Amino acid sequence: MAINEGAFIKISYTGRAGSNIFDTTDEAVAKDAGINSPNAIYGPVTICVGQKHVILGLDEELVGKDAGSEADITVPPEKAFGEHDPKLVQSLPKNNFKEKPVRGMTVKVEDKGEGTVVNVIGSKVIVDFNAPFAGETLSYHYKIEEIVDTPLDQFKGLVRLYAGKDMEIALENGKATVTLPPGTNYDRRWLIWRGRILHEGFELIPGINEITLVETYKRPEKTE
Repeated sequence: MAINEGAFIKISYTGRAGSNIFDTTDEAVAKDAGINSPNAIYGPVTICVGQKHVILGLDEELVGKDAGSEADITVPPEKAFGEHDPKLVQSLPKNNFKEKPVRGMTVKVEDKGEGTVVNVIGSKVIVDFNAPFAGETLSYHYKIEEIVDTPLDQFKGLVRLYAGKDMEIALENGKATVTLPPGTNYDRRWLIWRGRILHEGFELIPGINEITLVETYKRPEKTE
């Protein structure tokens, strides 16, 4: 059955900029490329087609395909991270930075967002506030592993996609209960994406009418 927008699928992929791998769902590939993150969860990811859970060029490619489809595609800048805007490459005073800026460092500047140091010239720091890989044509190899058709698995996939971790989730009579690991409400990633998880849970999954988030703490056991 052909995949339409709004369908949930599990997908594996590897993205390259030129010959350099910058993103992958395969842990072994990430290790070989030197981009492995010990905090990342690898393996196929669950996405909703048409919701830009992956870059636009890959998202559009999935419409009309079948489970098991596998291909290599080329994604132009306008359907990847956008064109490179020279106006977003700016010179800033070196004394604006708490840490000594060096080429390649990621920095966060108030009112400008996150950027990459591309050069340091005397007392000036040149920072590129374009998205990484802006202006570059990318290539992807992907495989659609399966269609995800149960509301519980769809919601588990959304939580993992945004929170970056698996959580205990139950779904009964339209009520989803998410058991949060202790400390989750202090997790920056969770705080950023919690609202999106709730919104998309209701918007994209008709089988969910109520979502309850539960965080439980237990008294630590005393040691002898």
